[in-house]
Amino acid sequence: MNYQETLDYLFHKLPMFSHMGAAALKADLTNTIALCEALGNPQQQFATVHIAGTNGKGSVSHMLAAVLQEAGYKTGLYTSPHLKDFRERIKVNGQLCSEQFVIDFTQKIQPEIERLEPSFFEITVAMAFEWFHQQKVDIAIIETGLGGRLDSTNVILPKLSIITNIGYDHMHLLGNTLPQIASEKAGIIKPGVPAIIGEALPETTPVFEAAASQKQATLLWAQQLNTVTDWHYQHHHLQVTTEHKTSGERTTYTLDLPGIYQRKNILSVLAAIEQLRLQGYTIPEAKVAHALQHVKKLTGLHGRWELIQQNPAVIMDVCHNEDGIRQMVQQLELATYNELHLIIGMVKDKDVDKVLTLLPKTAHYYFSQAQLPRALPANELAEKAAAHGLQGHTYPDVNAALAQAKQKAHEKDLILVCGSVFLVGEVVV
Repeated sequence: MNYQETLDYLFHKLPMFSHMGAAALKADLTNTIALCEALGNPQQQFATVHIAGTNGKGSVSHMLAAVLQEAGYKTGLYTSPHLKDFRERIKVNGQLCSEQFVIDFTQKIQPEIERLEPSFFEITVAMAFEWFHQQKVDIAIIETGLGGRLDSTNVILPKLSIITNIGYDHMHLLGNTLPQIASEKAGIIKPGVPAIIGEALPETTPVFEAAASQKQATLLWAQQLNTVTDWHYQHHHLQVTTEHKTSGERTTYTLDLPGIYQRKNILSVLAAIEQLRLQGYTIPEAKVAHALQHVKKLTGLHGRWELIQQNPAVIMDVCHNEDGIRQMVQQLELATYNELHLIIGMVKDKDVDKVLTLLPKTAHYYFSQAQLPRALPANELAEKAAAHGLQGHTYPDVNAALAQAKQKAHEKDLILVCGSVFLVGEVVV
């Protein structure tokens, strides 16, 4: 098989959550353990940091990877889903894994695929571990796909566990209450391994305390270690001043990820850096500042309040659940524009009505859908939106919607694409 044939095999032979939803999930770690054993357990050959959370885990993963590689460590980064290229999931020092590796790995593991019938995600996790081992990384940042306890990535014994926050998403799989969701995410806490919690909520704090106590793991609350004392959003950068709670030292960082939700995420990143330093990692403060200002360049992260065009401004954001949309609406309040053109598409298993209640009534709406079976049809989204007082037209794909929005928008307007990672991934830049 060539590279394209290999991708076709992986995408169509294996159950894929982005296409099928819950039906693609395997409810235990058996397959991942078997795949890793067949490969000689490559995940045991390098240090890792494990990151879970409802929102922010992708941003925290990329920021921490940028810091470590800037500090001189050969750094692996496993994230999901990808926006454009499958290999975005598996990077070393910001570079995609090679096409030839994907071909060779798939051929090598094919007998196990036929025997185990694993999911697409299970295969990609094993693939990432094998690439990081081959590349002899010093450390790898591993982002969970969904949940934590039963996530395929949860076969590692990391140096550090991070849970960014807990919100309502994937409730049909993780539970309908915040404590239930927190319990699934807390499954990444390992015996004796420090665990950082990015955001403390009254409902979820006891869950994390119980999990850490049971595992005899040190529990650290990012908000108790550092606090944001000031911040400014200007010229599509976010300037954040933090204060260390113990030393009182203040530091100002300029982030190239300008979403105001990064005010929360940076606290998890700073807590992680402090813990890694305590474990012997050399991470100079100057490298931290430089890395946080150049995350997109260092790691290739896209789709986080990302400006892709000026006059009119076109911004993409992968927010897709209640908390993410709420943060996006806060960001809109800071933005300067005349009229808002909002292109939105969602997938069927999200709480669509809850999201629609949060969106501004005065925007011009362009309802669309990603090209995958899990996508909510644009006409159904438009009907639901109309019930919430949101008016607009439907478009068969995001680029048709974007072309129309650009045609209608004036120079000082804002065009925003959001609602689904997959929708944002289909935008032709």
